[in-house]
Amino acid sequence: MHLSSFVPRAARTAVPALLIAAVSGAALAKDKAEEGVVREIVRGPFAQTNIGTTIYVGARGPILRPGTTVDLSIGGDVLDKPGLSASVQFTVTQAVHVANVNYETQGSLGFGPNQLIQGNTYTIGGLLVGEVSGYPVRRLGIGGRVGAGVMAAPWLMDRESRDTFVIDEAWGLQNSTAHRGVLPTIVAGPTIEYYTKLSHFSMGIDADFVYAIGLDAGIKATGYFKYTF
Repeated sequence: MHLSSFVPRAARTAVPALLIAAVSGAALAKDKAEEGVVREIVRGPFAQTNIGTTIYVGARGPILRPGTTVDLSIGGDVLDKPGLSASVQFTVTQAVHVANVNYETQGSLGFGPNQLIQGNTYTIGGLLVGEVSGYPVRRLGIGGRVGAGVMAAPWLMDRESRDTFVIDEAWGLQNSTAHRGVLPTIVAGPTIEYYTKLSHFSMGIDADFVYAIGLDAGIKATGYFKYTF
């Protein structure tokens, strides 16, 4: 006679039910434990867009008006702790500035190579930036950024016009340090990030000191949206 004939039917159905309940209870307990960590704050690879302005404060500050700045970044979080995070990102930055003084009169005003500028100016660069943030409250990160890279302010006219009408005639054979190719650049400043209740999305503010050697020192203030994959 089979052993199962001595076991009541209720017991045979109750044991699997108890096992299922135990496994489900363990899974539920795990989920509850994970709820203690803010899982809606997603970490990992991300894409970010900044928009704002850059204000030059050095020799070219009186010449170049604050311009529109747009940054596009990709990066990833390299440290993820409840009260601390760190990330690395590569940023393509670009800006447009309008000049207060046109190139024709800059030479007669006695501008030197560190002030001369072609007029309306477009800048583009690439930066590698590291960021570390702490979290005084659940969804708010406050931290700092530091990075380095290169920037360029290319001529917006053909070479013949540049050499003849600008460098030779208007500037008296002087050339501008801003337009001499690739310019080493450093950035550093604070950052604030708010993690929205919409999973994967956050927004924030970056305020960077920027120094492009040969161009000028400036302050770049931008707001951003970030999507973490």
